[in-house]
Amino acid sequence: MVKIFSMSIIQTASSGSGTLLATANDLSSFSFYQRGSVGEFMTFFSNTVASRTGPGQRQSIQENNYTAHVYHDTEKLAAVVITDQEYPVRPAFSLLSKLLQDFAAKVPKALWDDPAKISFPELQSYLSRYQDPRQADAIMKVQAELDETKIVLHKTIESVLERGERLDTLVDRSNHLSAQSKVSSTSFRSVQRLTTSSMFYKSAKRASLSGLCRVCVLTKSPAKLVLRRDVR
Repeated sequence: MVKIFSMSIIQTASSGSGTLLATANDLSSFSFYQRGSVGEFMTFFSNTVASRTGPGQRQSIQENNYTAHVYHDTEKLAAVVITDQEYPVRPAFSLLSKLLQDFAAKVPKALWDDPAKISFPELQSYLSRYQDPRQADAIMKVQAELDETKIVLHKTIESVLERGERLDTLVDRSNHLSAQSKVSSTSFRSVQRLTTSSMFYKSAKRASLSGLCRVCVLTKSPAKLVLRRDVR
């Protein structure tokens, strides 16, 4: 089942640390207690890969069960979509192009340095609409053909870091993570393991309930309906 978890528009900077201008998340697949930390790490992940993607470059960075697709245009804007690994590449980058075009058209450049004044509600509607990759792929009908051979694929987030950079160090220095997130998780991957195990737990729980239903037998009597478990 394909899934988009996050969409972000980021203003890049020569210093390497970008500014988040707009974002929307769908964290419904995570437990209520995890959503705060997961949302912060989605922002951190997006900012990290956007700041390390050159102008005009498209990259896909895989990390455990997630893929961050990023497109950095020539106007110091980058769009990042974080999906599961089943979401197809072509629709993802079609969507990124649309996000950047619509944002640049609807948000005056004068506001880019003052994110608090930016309003871009379309991002939330895009997050819902383009959960279906077919909707995103339809964008290609009105856009120039995408050359997929120019998309750089990375297997881990470390491969986009500069020499000498360590992921845990970036986590410690990040302004996108609260002190609680940094204390409760010693590394980016420990949060990933936590969220992955949460998704596994939910799947296992559903499977367990399904199995329970299969070993239950409904029998009717004239007086009442009786639910009993099969005894071998």
